[in-house]
Amino acid sequence: MTWTTQLADQLDWHWTNALRPLLDGLTDDEYFWEPVAGCWTVHRDGGIDFEFPAPQPAPVTTIAWRLAHVIVGVLAMRNHSHFGGPSADYQSWPYATDATTALAQLDDAYARWITGVRGLSDDDLARPCGHAEGPYADYALSELILHINREVIHHGAEIACLRDLYIHQ
Repeated sequence: MTWTTQLADQLDWHWTNALRPLLDGLTDDEYFWEPVAGCWTVHRDGGIDFEFPAPQPAPVTTIAWRLAHVIVGVLAMRNHSHFGGPSADYQSWPYATDATTALAQLDDAYARWITGVRGLSDDDLARPCGHAEGPYADYALSELILHINREVIHHGAEIACLRDLYIHQ
């Protein structure tokens, strides 16, 4: 087994067996549900709540916001930088205004990411990430992949918790 396979399989197992099946049946009501006042969300007109740096404490975010973060900031921007994906940034992204569109965007971004990772060689994994990763430009690409794995798993767990809370409210 190669390092590339191990890195890809770690995320792909979680995606296939835990996260993606959990998202099946996501409704628009769940997608936009605000469990507390003042949540950050994606709005029905396609706008998104966002500040950089985020206020402290950071606001609670909706499933819509968390999915947008994974789609754009975790996957699509990195797909653009490393795997020839289309340009992506928080300011110009066409944010999904319904759950079905968000899941389609997520599936597309994930498919490009995992295909890109599976195509890397051991030499690719050792090369620096490059200027697109800002202060992490000199880190090995394998370190970015581990970070992306953690991000998808972490935010996926948050989305799972929000779905549980929505169902049991």
